[in-house]
Amino acid sequence: MTITTSAPDRPHRAAPRPSARAGRAGGQHRAGPLAHTVLALAALASLFPLYWTLVAASTDSHAVVSSPPPMLPGGNLFDNLRYVWHNAGGRGMGVALLNSTLVAGAVTVSTVTFSVLAGFAFAKLRFRGKKVLLGLVLSTLAVPAQLSVVPLFILTKSLGLGNHLGALILPVLVTAFGVFFMRQFLSQALPTELLEAARVDGANSLRVIWHVVFPVARPAMAVLGMLTFVQSWNDFLWPIIVMNGSTNPTVQVALAGLGTGWSTDWSVITAGALLGTLPLLLVFALFGRHVVGGITQGAVKG
Repeated sequence: MTITTSAPDRPHRAAPRPSARAGRAGGQHRAGPLAHTVLALAALASLFPLYWTLVAASTDSHAVVSSPPPMLPGGNLFDNLRYVWHNAGGRGMGVALLNSTLVAGAVTVSTVTFSVLAGFAFAKLRFRGKKVLLGLVLSTLAVPAQLSVVPLFILTKSLGLGNHLGALILPVLVTAFGVFFMRQFLSQALPTELLEAARVDGANSLRVIWHVVFPVARPAMAVLGMLTFVQSWNDFLWPIIVMNGSTNPTVQVALAGLGTGWSTDWSVITAGALLGTLPLLLVFALFGRHVVGGITQGAVKG
């Protein structure tokens, strides 16, 4: 007769509690007082130029150049804004804002669209001479923009586009930076298997681009669109050359006209700069969430 005895049960050990400093897996860490203080100071430092523009626009020219300068808004804001609205650019600031909106909007839409198409071709399609063409596109980034001003001005004059908004749109319908940016994004974000599955389902090239490429590239399109719009809105060198003497100036050209005369009224100039900045703030308020969401999606992807 064999007697078997069971081994004594080992004492049960409680699972170690996670420390207070360690965050939960997949969770978010809470920012401490130091992080909130640093972020608040950074936000105040970023908003100070806009606040100073508001202060300078609400005073007179003597107060702007006084020492020490005023730190509180004055009472001339609406008078300066009214003067800029009716006199900037010869036809008023409203016409300049409309022209800049048309130019920046057209440039943004064309740049984003063509950059996605070209970036997709360089990233996922196979064709002869792809590396050579990509190298030629990237080589244009090393050429300063100032070198192309004279031949581009001669070309626009020969096409009859002098003092015309088309001269501000046609030369920048697509940029080498946009093509390279979308190529790098689609190379990693767009799986080749997804394209092959769409082909197996019978989708042609247009359906693949519309239903596969554009949805995947949406975060990068938001970032590129924001950068392109801001750059086109703030462009000054080429518009002041090709639109010199035009009655349909952009915002930057209209602001340059405010500084001419026997004496420079800095309060009026800052009032015009304030008006020219408001559309950019509106665009970022409307589309900034998509830009931040696209950056966050790319950061946590993996």
